Amino acid sequence: MKKILAIALFLFSSTACSADYTAGFEYRSIDQQPIAKSGRIEVIEFFWYGCPHCFYFEPELNRWLADKPKNVDFIQVPAPLNKSWEIHTKAFYALELMGMQKKLHVKIFEAIHMKKMRLFDEKSLTAFLVAQGVDGDKFKKNMRSFAVSSKLNKARKMMKDYQVRGVPQLAINGKYITSGSMAGGNKQMIEVLKSLIAKESKK
Repeated sequence: MKKILAIALFLFSSTACSADYTAGFEYRSIDQQPIAKSGRIEVIEFFWYGCPHCFYFEPELNRWLADKPKNVDFIQVPAPLNKSWEIHTKAFYALELMGMQKKLHVKIFEAIHMKKMRLFDEKSLTAFLVAQGVDGDKFKKNMRSFAVSSKLNKARKMMKDYQVRGVPQLAINGKYITSGSMAGGNKQMIEVLKSLIAKESKK
């Protein structure tokens, strides 16, 4: 009985230590950013379709999303960290306006990283999306719309406000940022995310 108790205490202490993350190491604190819904915990993923790290992070993220806490809102922001990335930001929001972003999200990732398709300009993106059943003319019209332009500008501002320096990165409740490089890998990034959600939930 004593042996079983000792093992249980060891496992408990190991688990506690593994969740003992430190600001400045596995995550960093930022100036408080506004949250869309008071009383909720907001998680933002900053990503780019052309980023292989973002592609390999997708399965881990989707596993977490399948069992996401009920008090958490999840938002994706296609990061326009430089001019060449903005085509994917606009494509994301153009498809969102058409109600087709979720359906095509993984397909765009797979086309670029598994099929090695060069979907980095409007012409190639449109041709690919038309093959997936998207109305090409409507897509191009949305790409040039005021609504998409406004979302692009908002995404640019978020890059500065959240101090996003690379992708994928996760922002937790407008207070914390973590990434694979900080956490030590994709699985570890999810564990840091869970820990920070638990920390914010207690408040």
